[in-house]
Amino acid sequence: MTNVTSRVLVLGAYGLIGLEIVRRLRASGHDVVGLGRSIATGRRLAPEIDWIGADLASLTTPEAWRRHLHGIAAVVNASGALQDGARDNLAASQSLAIRTLIAACEEVGVTRFIQISAPSADPAARSAFLRTKGEADAVLRGSTLDWLILKPGLVIGANAYGGTALLRMLAAFPVVQPLVLGDSLVQTVAADDVAEAVAMALAGTVPMRSDYDLMEDTPQTLRNIVRRFRRWLGFAEARATLDLPPWIGFTTARIADTAGWFGWRSPLRSTALSVLSHGVTGDPGPWRRATGHTCRSLRDTLAALPNTAQERVFARARLVFPVLLVVLSIFWIASGVIGIVQREAAATLLDGVLSTPAANILILAGDAIDIAIGVGLIVRSWTRHAAVAAIIVSFGYLLAGTVLIPWLWADPIGPFVKVLPGIALALAVAALMEER
Repeated sequence: MTNVTSRVLVLGAYGLIGLEIVRRLRASGHDVVGLGRSIATGRRLAPEIDWIGADLASLTTPEAWRRHLHGIAAVVNASGALQDGARDNLAASQSLAIRTLIAACEEVGVTRFIQISAPSADPAARSAFLRTKGEADAVLRGSTLDWLILKPGLVIGANAYGGTALLRMLAAFPVVQPLVLGDSLVQTVAADDVAEAVAMALAGTVPMRSDYDLMEDTPQTLRNIVRRFRRWLGFAEARATLDLPPWIGFTTARIADTAGWFGWRSPLRSTALSVLSHGVTGDPGPWRRATGHTCRSLRDTLAALPNTAQERVFARARLVFPVLLVVLSIFWIASGVIGIVQREAAATLLDGVLSTPAANILILAGDAIDIAIGVGLIVRSWTRHAAVAAIIVSFGYLLAGTVLIPWLWADPIGPFVKVLPGIALALAVAALMEER
């Protein structure tokens, strides 16, 4: 058994698992290179390592990988996406890219490859997530590399993203606890236990060319996991549990699937519910026997995480954010549509101030801007810009209105006054846009 410092390439290095692996390997003295889509995000989260900015879906030939493997002794694949969408192509990023990376490693002499996979990953699986993971796993097993496949259960970490964010959101529901598939069995694992397993493998203390499930010993129901999260966050116990039929959950998930094509990565999508319906379980025994290490229970995992006001604010903010976004988008789109339909009535407000043609042009331009802002809000890559535009345009409307029709400030319906809550809502959306 050796503990050799080496240069390690980590894919998905600023993700939920990847960032924990980066920090653990750095603590062990390894020279780490991170690969992620955004170099700016990587440098913000882990400025002490080198970064490669690339989309895995574009790295689908051994030639594309070779220049990134210079000087690399080992590769850790911690990348992954739950479902296809505007930002994700699972066949390319989770299967083809990784299979060609394995081939490139064999060609250039990278000898060690650690794959973070998933329980039930299989090339014959019905879901694209498990199928593409399984395809990459199968190629790795047939390679000449010194490989290890780790299959974590439901990963719990301080960096709330994906499933860990969903659990916090569910736990934040006031008064009642809605649940779908509450009796499904799940085994959790701490993100830093996964990182420790990778560090052990690179140190030579883990038997290689093997698959290992990484998870706590005892499965528990989703109902119990959410209850533990409520207690850990410091929220009051739910007065009642509302067990919803699966069709409600899957209908909601299909809406989230649609949002995925606008760039949103909701943790509550069809793939997540499909996997959950079959349970997230495995056998941690082989890992314990091979290494003498046991993954922590959910109780111990949560006990090691801070349960501060920041956690409670995050949980509540993630719960209400979709509502804020949808309401703001509908407000701006409806404002534009109503303005077009009621253009003549709107033009009468400007009688004596502007000519009729000028008033019509001004109204139609404003309506087009309103609709554009509303549409921009629901496209993930445009949302923050659209929210900022909403704030600027709102102040512009107030300024122009104050100059042209100042008497509306005293209107009993308060059309100008009601713009101010819209500005506050746009500020909230812009402020809550952070994902990582």
